[in-house]
Amino acid sequence: MPHSLTDSAGLSRGADTTLTEQLAARFAGRIRQRLLAPGARLPSVRECARRHGVSPYTVVAAYDQLLAQGLVEARRQRGFFVREASPELRRASAPGPAAPRPVPISATTLVRGMFQPPGGLPMPGLGTLPVEWLDLPMLASAMRRVTAGSRLADVSLQYGEPAGDPRLRQALSLKLADHGIEAAPEQIVTTIGATHALDIVTRALLRAGDTVLVDEPGWPLEYARLAALGLRLLPVPRGETGPDLAVMQRLIEAHHPRLYITVSVLHNPTGASLSLGAAHQLLKLAQAHDLQIVEDDSYAHLAPAHLPRLSALDGLERTVYVSGFSKILAPNWRVGFLAAPKRLLDRFVDTKLLSTLTSPALTEQALAHCLDTGQLRRHTERVAAKLDAARTRSVRLAEAHGCRFMAPPRGLFGWVDVGADTERLAREMLDDGWLLAPGALFHATPRPTSLMRINFASTQDPRFWKALTVARQTS
Repeated sequence: MPHSLTDSAGLSRGADTTLTEQLAARFAGRIRQRLLAPGARLPSVRECARRHGVSPYTVVAAYDQLLAQGLVEARRQRGFFVREASPELRRASAPGPAAPRPVPISATTLVRGMFQPPGGLPMPGLGTLPVEWLDLPMLASAMRRVTAGSRLADVSLQYGEPAGDPRLRQALSLKLADHGIEAAPEQIVTTIGATHALDIVTRALLRAGDTVLVDEPGWPLEYARLAALGLRLLPVPRGETGPDLAVMQRLIEAHHPRLYITVSVLHNPTGASLSLGAAHQLLKLAQAHDLQIVEDDSYAHLAPAHLPRLSALDGLERTVYVSGFSKILAPNWRVGFLAAPKRLLDRFVDTKLLSTLTSPALTEQALAHCLDTGQLRRHTERVAAKLDAARTRSVRLAEAHGCRFMAPPRGLFGWVDVGADTERLAREMLDDGWLLAPGALFHATPRPTSLMRINFASTQDPRFWKALTVARQTS
C-alpha cells in the first residue's frame, strides 16, 4: 500500500518541483550530510517506487540525477551505491533546508537524530526524555538565582577552578554518598557532560594501540569514540547480571588490557544491572590483573540508589566513577563529572585543562543550587513515576505486537527482539518518520540482528507499533 505522498514520504505533486527532483533532493541531502554513508546501497527501483508511491520511471530519473551529481554510482546487476565524496563536492556542500531524519547506520548518524528540530512523531530510537517531561522553570529559576546582582560577573568574567566549581563538587560528594560511594570534593572533577568525562579518563590513561575491554552489546558512541582514539576494542558479552567473567579473563590473559569501561546500573541498551555477586567477582579479577575500571553511571537518576556500584564496593581504588545530568535535566545541560582515586586526579585535571581549560561555572552553580535545595530530587521522582507508567504501556504494546524482551524491562531502554532484520526495518520506517536504533549498532562489530533498542518514554504511541508490524511484514 503506497505511503501518503505529503505526510509520510515528504513528496508532493502540488509542489513547484517535480517528484523526480524532490526524490533526488531527498537522497542528495542525506548523502551530503553523510547520513547515508559511502558504500550504502540505495533501495531498488521497485522498492523505492513502492515506498514513495511513485512510478519506477520517477525513481530511475531521480537516480540518474544523483549519478549526474556524482553522489552515487551504478553497479551492474547490483544497484545504486553512495560514492565517497570528492574534496570538491564536500566543499560545495552547504547548509540547506532541514534534512530528513537520518537512517541510523552508524553511531554518529544515530546521534544526529538528537539534533533534529523538535516536533513530529516521537523517536523510538533516541536516548532522551520527552521535552514535556523536563522542568524548564526549575532550570530558569536556578539560573536567575546564580546570576542575581554581582554574581553574574563572578561566574562569567574569569575562568573557573580547573577541577570545577567548589559548591557543585561539595554537592556531588553528598549525592554520591547516597550510592554508598565515599568521594571527598577534592576527588571530583567536573566536565562538560559524561561523555567528556569518559574522554578525559581514556585520554589520560591510554595511548593509541592500547586495548580496552567494553561491554557487548554496548553504547555505539563509546565504540566509535574509542576507535577514533586508535584503541583496540575487546568486547565482553554482557548478560543480565553482568559481564561474562570467563570470557573477560581469557581476554585479559591474552591481551593485557589496561582499562574496562562498563555500565553497572541500567545498562545501555539492555536495561540490566550488575548483581552483587558479579560485582565482587569482577573486582577480584581486576585486582589480580591490575585492571582499571571506568564505571559509567549516566542513568543513575533513573535507578534505585541501593543497586550495587563497583565504585562503592571498591572505595574508588581501582574504579573511576563517571556520571552526568543531561539525561535527567535537559540534553543541552552539559554538566558531568568523574570521581577518582587521588593518585589519578592530577592527570585528569591536566587532561581537562588541555581539552577545555575549565568547565562553565554558570551551569555548574545552577546545578548545585538544584541539588542543594532538593529541587532536582523532586524532579527526578516525578520523572521516575512517569517513566514507570510509560514502561508499562510500552511493554504491553510491544508484546501485543509479537515482540519479545531479551532482558526484564527496566529503566529508560528496552532490548527487544522484533523477529526481522532491524537495520532494514530502520530504513523502511524512516520514510514514515520513525527513527529506530537497530541492534547492529550496539555491537563492536556490527552484524545483522533482529534486536533493537527502544526508549520506553517514546514508544507509547500505538501508531508506532502498527507501523513496525506493517514494515516487518513487508521487509
